[in-house]
Amino acid sequence: MANIERGVLPGNDKVCKVGDGVFAVDTDYVRPRQDASHLVVDSGKAAFVDTGTNHSVANLEAALRTLGLDALDVEYLFLTHVHLDHAGGAGLLAQRCPRAQVLVHPRGAPHLIDPAKLIAGTRAVYGDAAYQKMYGDIRPIPAERVSAMQDGEERRLGARSFRFLHTPGHALHHLCIVEQAAGVVFSGDTYGVSYREFDNDNGEFVMVTTTPTQFDPEQLHASVRRIQQLRPRSVYMTHYSRVDQVQRLGEDLHADIDRHVAIALAHAVRSDREERIRADLQEHFERRLERHGYVGGERQRHMLLDDDVALNATGLVSWLSRRAA
Repeated sequence: MANIERGVLPGNDKVCKVGDGVFAVDTDYVRPRQDASHLVVDSGKAAFVDTGTNHSVANLEAALRTLGLDALDVEYLFLTHVHLDHAGGAGLLAQRCPRAQVLVHPRGAPHLIDPAKLIAGTRAVYGDAAYQKMYGDIRPIPAERVSAMQDGEERRLGARSFRFLHTPGHALHHLCIVEQAAGVVFSGDTYGVSYREFDNDNGEFVMVTTTPTQFDPEQLHASVRRIQQLRPRSVYMTHYSRVDQVQRLGEDLHADIDRHVAIALAHAVRSDREERIRADLQEHFERRLERHGYVGGERQRHMLLDDDVALNATGLVSWLSRRAA
């Protein structure tokens, strides 16, 4: 969906209408349009799909006000997984939205109730100062407000019905949310990342994202196929929002997964494997962008690619280590 700005709501440039009753809210994580929370509205009731970080909550509350809603109208927080760019603000938002039930994969639920391990792991990666700047103080959520969603379980919001699918590959605790009647899937990170700045006359551009701890290529292939088999009209990604060329992007993801694996295996025994993997991934994505017809400058390309390349390289090294164990 090129030119996403066409749907920006008057008076709030952080909120964009991307579908029937579906609004992308820019969470202002890292940079503009890097991370979206999706606000679904029906019959005066609301649900957020992913929340961004604590620093994102002000944007989410402002989105409610822009749409004539308030915190008491929020029935659900749907979390695709508990990585902090997706769920770091869930505890604070749950406090602000006292009627909202928080729905998450069973593996993720304990980390929302007691986020101590999640906090410690993230601090270890980023350091205390960077962690605080990026995420703030993660709030626990009372156990009675957290629902662990089983594969295939459904919930209703107004007249809309949502089905929760377990979709590992990016993370073991990942789920996607399907609104079958509307033909849409909220995919979190399972269907990769697709930044609107890469859209052009050749369509949308997608990249696989490999988490540093739980990337599994075979599981991810299976989860992508599961979404493809639903034949949705649109997929709403956390990074960043709506794409419509769903089947073609799925095939691109399958090829991207295989290329990531090949790059990782080619450098598996090298002492400098992470640096080598990162360099090869950078070249891989730059070549893909060239074939896609990307004409943006080098500065923009690095802004959009570099963090994901570094994350993917770390994820592949972690996968190699687990594979060798």
